Amino acid sequence: MKKIVHLLFALLAVGATFQACDDTETYADMKEKEREAIEAYIKSEGIKVISLEQFYAQDSTTDVSQNEYVLFKDNGVYMQILRKGEGQPIADGVRMELIARYYEVNIKEMDTLTGNIFDTSNPDKLTVENKSGNYSGSFTAGYMLSAYGSPVPSGWMVPLPYLRFKKTLPGNDIPKVRLIVPHSEGQSTASSYVYPCLYDISYQESF
Repeated sequence: MKKIVHLLFALLAVGATFQACDDTETYADMKEKEREAIEAYIKSEGIKVISLEQFYAQDSTTDVSQNEYVLFKDNGVYMQILRKGEGQPIADGVRMELIARYYEVNIKEMDTLTGNIFDTSNPDKLTVENKSGNYSGSFTAGYMLSAYGSPVPSGWMVPLPYLRFKKTLPGNDIPKVRLIVPHSEGQSTASSYVYPCLYDISYQESF
Protein backbone atom coordinates (compact mmCIF):
# COMPACT_ATOMS: atom_id res chain seq x y z
CA MET A 1 0.00 0.00 0.00
CA LYS A 2 2.81 2.42 0.89
CA LYS A 3 4.47 1.69 -2.45
CA ILE A 4 1.26 2.60 -4.29
CA VAL A 5 0.92 5.84 -2.34
CA HIS A 6 4.54 6.76 -3.05
CA LEU A 7 4.01 5.97 -6.74
CA LEU A 8 0.95 8.21 -6.87
CA PHE A 9 2.87 11.09 -5.27
CA ALA A 10 5.71 10.58 -7.73
CA LEU A 11 3.32 10.67 -10.68
CA LEU A 12 1.70 13.84 -9.33
CA ALA A 13 5.11 15.48 -8.95
CA VAL A 14 6.09 14.60 -12.51
CA GLY A 15 2.75 15.90 -13.77
CA ALA A 16 3.23 19.18 -11.91
CA THR A 17 6.69 19.54 -13.38
CA PHE A 18 5.40 19.10 -16.92
CA GLN A 19 2.58 21.58 -16.21
CA ALA A 20 5.10 24.15 -14.95
CA CYS A 21 7.14 23.68 -18.10
CA ASP A 22 4.04 24.13 -20.26
CA ASP A 23 3.20 27.38 -18.43
CA THR A 24 6.69 28.87 -18.81
CA GLU A 25 6.78 31.74 -21.29
CA THR A 26 10.03 32.04 -23.18
CA TYR A 27 11.73 35.29 -24.15
CA ALA A 28 10.89 34.49 -27.77
CA ASP A 29 7.21 34.16 -26.80
CA MET A 30 7.29 37.52 -25.03
CA LYS A 31 8.95 39.22 -28.02
CA GLU A 32 6.33 37.77 -30.34
CA LYS A 33 3.54 39.11 -28.13
CA GLU A 34 5.26 42.49 -28.11
CA ARG A 35 5.45 42.49 -31.91
CA GLU A 36 1.77 41.56 -32.14
CA ALA A 37 0.84 44.36 -29.71
CA ILE A 38 2.73 46.92 -31.79
CA GLU A 39 1.16 45.70 -35.03
CA ALA A 40 -2.32 45.78 -33.46
CA TYR A 41 -1.77 49.34 -32.23
CA ILE A 42 -0.54 50.50 -35.64
CA LYS A 43 -3.61 48.98 -37.28
CA SER A 44 -6.10 50.34 -34.74
CA GLU A 45 -4.66 53.88 -34.97
CA GLY A 46 -4.48 53.90 -38.76
CA ILE A 47 -0.75 54.60 -38.73
CA LYS A 48 1.01 54.79 -42.09
CA VAL A 49 4.53 53.41 -41.70
CA ILE A 50 7.17 54.90 -44.00
CA SER A 51 10.74 53.86 -44.64
CA LEU A 52 13.82 55.75 -43.55
CA GLU A 53 14.54 56.46 -47.22
CA GLN A 54 11.14 58.10 -47.69
CA PHE A 55 11.61 60.01 -44.43
CA TYR A 56 14.90 61.49 -45.70
CA ALA A 57 13.31 62.26 -49.08
CA GLN A 58 10.69 64.30 -47.19
CA ASP A 59 13.40 66.44 -45.57
CA SER A 60 13.36 64.29 -42.42
CA THR A 61 9.68 64.95 -41.68
CA THR A 62 6.57 62.84 -41.23
CA ASP A 63 3.22 63.91 -42.68
CA VAL A 64 1.02 64.25 -39.59
CA SER A 65 -2.12 64.67 -41.73
CA GLN A 66 -1.44 61.14 -43.05
CA ASN A 67 -0.54 59.88 -39.57
CA GLU A 68 2.90 58.87 -40.80
CA TYR A 69 5.51 57.25 -38.58
CA VAL A 70 8.99 56.39 -39.79
CA LEU A 71 10.35 52.98 -38.80
CA PHE A 72 14.00 52.69 -37.79
CA LYS A 73 14.59 49.04 -38.65
CA ASP A 74 17.90 48.84 -36.79
CA ASN A 75 16.23 49.37 -33.40
CA GLY A 76 12.49 48.89 -34.04
CA VAL A 77 11.51 52.42 -32.97
CA TYR A 78 8.65 54.17 -34.79
CA MET A 79 8.72 57.99 -34.78
CA GLN A 80 6.27 60.72 -35.74
CA ILE A 81 7.58 64.29 -35.71
CA LEU A 82 4.80 66.66 -34.70
CA ARG A 83 7.12 69.69 -34.56
CA LYS A 84 10.79 69.87 -35.51
CA GLY A 85 11.31 72.98 -33.42
CA GLU A 86 13.25 76.14 -34.16
CA GLY A 87 16.88 76.95 -33.63
CA GLN A 88 19.78 74.55 -34.12
CA PRO A 89 20.38 70.80 -33.75
CA ILE A 90 22.58 69.59 -30.92
CA ALA A 91 26.09 69.99 -32.30
CA ASP A 92 28.75 67.31 -32.12
CA GLY A 93 30.50 67.38 -28.75
CA VAL A 94 27.79 69.49 -27.13
CA ARG A 95 26.17 68.61 -23.81
CA MET A 96 22.70 70.13 -23.36
CA GLU A 97 20.17 70.36 -20.54
CA LEU A 98 16.63 69.59 -21.71
CA ILE A 99 13.17 69.74 -20.14
CA ALA A 100 10.73 67.04 -21.24
CA ARG A 101 6.97 66.96 -20.95
CA TYR A 102 5.53 63.58 -21.79
CA TYR A 103 3.16 60.73 -21.16
CA GLU A 104 3.94 57.01 -21.32
CA VAL A 105 1.56 54.17 -22.22
CA ASN A 106 2.17 50.41 -22.07
CA ILE A 107 0.93 49.42 -25.54
CA LYS A 108 0.59 45.76 -24.57
CA GLU A 109 -1.90 46.53 -21.78
CA MET A 110 -2.94 50.02 -22.98
CA ASP A 111 -2.30 51.40 -19.50
CA THR A 112 -0.90 54.86 -18.81
CA LEU A 113 2.25 54.37 -16.74
CA THR A 114 3.85 57.74 -16.02
CA GLY A 115 3.71 61.31 -17.29
CA ASN A 116 3.94 64.95 -16.38
CA ILE A 117 1.65 66.50 -19.01
CA PHE A 118 -0.76 67.69 -16.35
CA ASP A 119 1.90 68.63 -13.81
CA THR A 120 3.40 71.73 -15.40
CA SER A 121 5.37 72.58 -12.25
CA ASN A 122 7.31 69.31 -12.32
CA PRO A 123 8.77 68.63 -15.78
CA ASP A 124 11.35 65.93 -16.25
CA LYS A 125 14.91 67.17 -16.66
CA LEU A 126 17.66 65.40 -18.54
CA THR A 127 21.19 65.98 -19.71
CA VAL A 128 21.96 64.79 -23.25
CA GLU A 129 25.21 64.66 -25.19
CA ASN A 130 26.05 64.23 -28.86
CA LYS A 131 29.29 62.37 -29.49
CA SER A 132 29.85 61.99 -33.23
CA GLY A 133 26.17 61.34 -33.82
CA ASN A 134 25.74 58.99 -30.87
CA TYR A 135 23.33 60.44 -28.32
CA SER A 136 23.14 59.51 -24.66
CA GLY A 137 21.39 61.01 -21.69
CA SER A 138 20.68 60.93 -17.97
CA PHE A 139 17.60 62.06 -16.08
CA THR A 140 18.36 64.52 -13.32
CA ALA A 141 14.81 65.14 -12.02
CA GLY A 142 11.21 64.08 -12.60
CA TYR A 143 8.93 61.08 -12.93
CA MET A 144 11.13 58.98 -15.20
CA LEU A 145 14.03 59.31 -12.76
CA SER A 146 11.81 58.29 -9.84
CA ALA A 147 10.23 55.35 -11.68
CA TYR A 148 13.13 53.88 -13.66
CA GLY A 149 16.43 55.49 -12.64
CA SER A 150 18.76 57.93 -14.34
CA PRO A 151 19.52 56.32 -17.75
CA VAL A 152 17.40 57.84 -20.51
CA PRO A 153 15.84 55.12 -22.71
CA SER A 154 17.62 54.75 -26.03
CA GLY A 155 14.28 55.27 -27.75
CA TRP A 156 14.09 58.81 -26.37
CA MET A 157 17.41 59.61 -28.09
CA VAL A 158 16.27 58.54 -31.57
CA PRO A 159 14.50 61.84 -32.47
CA LEU A 160 17.29 64.17 -31.35
CA PRO A 161 19.30 64.35 -34.62
CA TYR A 162 16.18 65.61 -36.42
CA LEU A 163 15.06 68.27 -33.93
CA ARG A 164 16.01 71.92 -33.43
CA PHE A 165 16.49 73.70 -30.12
CA LYS A 166 16.65 77.22 -28.72
CA LYS A 167 16.13 78.72 -25.28
CA THR A 168 12.46 79.67 -25.20
CA LEU A 169 9.31 79.30 -23.16
CA PRO A 170 7.07 76.30 -23.92
CA GLY A 171 4.99 76.91 -27.03
CA ASN A 172 4.46 75.94 -30.63
CA ASP A 173 8.14 76.42 -31.45
CA ILE A 174 9.57 73.61 -29.29
CA PRO A 175 10.09 70.10 -30.72
CA LYS A 176 7.45 67.45 -30.15
CA VAL A 177 7.34 63.78 -31.19
CA ARG A 178 5.43 60.56 -30.73
CA LEU A 179 7.35 57.33 -30.35
CA ILE A 180 6.58 53.62 -30.31
CA VAL A 181 9.48 52.12 -28.38
CA PRO A 182 10.12 48.35 -28.10
CA HIS A 183 11.45 46.95 -24.85
CA SER A 184 14.99 46.74 -26.18
CA GLU A 185 15.10 50.55 -26.50
CA GLY A 186 12.90 51.31 -23.49
CA GLN A 187 13.09 51.99 -19.79
CA SER A 188 14.29 49.39 -17.29
CA THR A 189 10.92 47.85 -16.41
CA ALA A 190 9.86 47.53 -20.04
CA SER A 191 13.19 45.85 -20.78
CA SER A 192 12.69 43.37 -17.94
CA TYR A 193 9.07 42.50 -18.69
CA VAL A 194 9.25 42.84 -22.49
CA TYR A 195 6.55 45.35 -23.39
CA PRO A 196 6.48 48.28 -25.82
CA CYS A 197 5.61 51.85 -24.86
CA LEU A 198 4.03 54.78 -26.61
CA TYR A 199 5.49 58.19 -25.76
CA ASP A 200 4.27 61.68 -26.55
CA ILE A 201 7.23 63.96 -25.75
CA SER A 202 8.09 67.60 -26.12
CA TYR A 203 11.73 68.59 -25.62
CA GLN A 204 12.71 72.10 -24.53
CA GLU A 205 16.20 73.49 -24.06
CA SER A 206 16.61 74.49 -20.42
CA PHE A 207 17.39 78.12 -19.55
